[in-house]
Amino acid sequence: MTEPTRTEPEGFEPFERPPARAAVSASPKDQPAGWERATLEKLAFAALNEQRAARRWKTFVRLAWLVFFITIGWLAFSRAQPAAVKSTAHTAVVEIKGEIAEGADASAEFISSAMKSAFEDDGAKAVVLLINSPGGSPVQAGIVADEIKRMRAKYNKPVYAVVEETCASAAYYIASATDKIFVDKASLVGSIGVLMDGFGFTGVMEKVGVERRLLTSGENKGFLDPFSPVSDAQRAHAQQMLDQIHAQFINVVKAGRGDRLKLQTPGLFSGLFWTGQQAVEIGLADQIGSVDFVARDIVKAEELVDYTRRENVAEKLAKRFGAAMGEATVRAASRMAPSVR
Repeated sequence: MTEPTRTEPEGFEPFERPPARAAVSASPKDQPAGWERATLEKLAFAALNEQRAARRWKTFVRLAWLVFFITIGWLAFSRAQPAAVKSTAHTAVVEIKGEIAEGADASAEFISSAMKSAFEDDGAKAVVLLINSPGGSPVQAGIVADEIKRMRAKYNKPVYAVVEETCASAAYYIASATDKIFVDKASLVGSIGVLMDGFGFTGVMEKVGVERRLLTSGENKGFLDPFSPVSDAQRAHAQQMLDQIHAQFINVVKAGRGDRLKLQTPGLFSGLFWTGQQAVEIGLADQIGSVDFVARDIVKAEELVDYTRRENVAEKLAKRFGAAMGEATVRAASRMAPSVR
């Protein structure tokens, strides 16, 4: 039976019939010979290149870290040397600035190391301690004072102290061990005394209703705990320690200053401090003068060479990151030690 003839309306475009079947893909038989092997080789080479790139990057990162740690190690073990090594006549300068404490720039370790380098240099005609410090640890100051006496006798070189703004307590402890002390007329000098400071929160805790639970194996193990009351016996013990350290301080000053000290001065060893001009009058200092004046007119070697030992960048980073927690714990405990300032 034949299909009847259809008549389309005028202007109507009939749909085209799709082909009976479209070829989806070429038959494997139509691919060139060996195409499977070529494809596998491409994939293998791509994976190999990717592995090589990953190994190169890993090697680069490891080398970068190795260089970093070698640099840090070199900086950590290197010591800051004098600004210049001189064999000609000069005046050696060692700065004592800031708090005198273990681990600080003005520690006994750093100051003694710098003084040793200065004394050993044949070109150094004298050593000048350039001081600007409010004080600090009596232990650190005592170590430096002893080293001044020992090195001065061994190398037969004079040691002078030159005060800038402040030379108080532990700083004056060190200065009193030198041959002469030079000050500015407006410098602050003295404060020969000892203190042990802290806070007590027992009254506040009672008002707030907080109970302090401190367990110790000794009745005085919690001595100076800010959250526990201080007994009369503990207070007397602490005062006895302070008085003993104060007496040691006074003896060092008397031995260092000798007859120059006006012992009849009221409050001389009470912790008071004076201007540089007053300090000269009462014998705490010898003369008004700057470091340039001392080098030019006293030592007769005008050129100054700085031997100050300073903490380098690597050491600061190590302390800040590597030992931050331990250092914080030690410092928190050391705050309860007497401070000469």
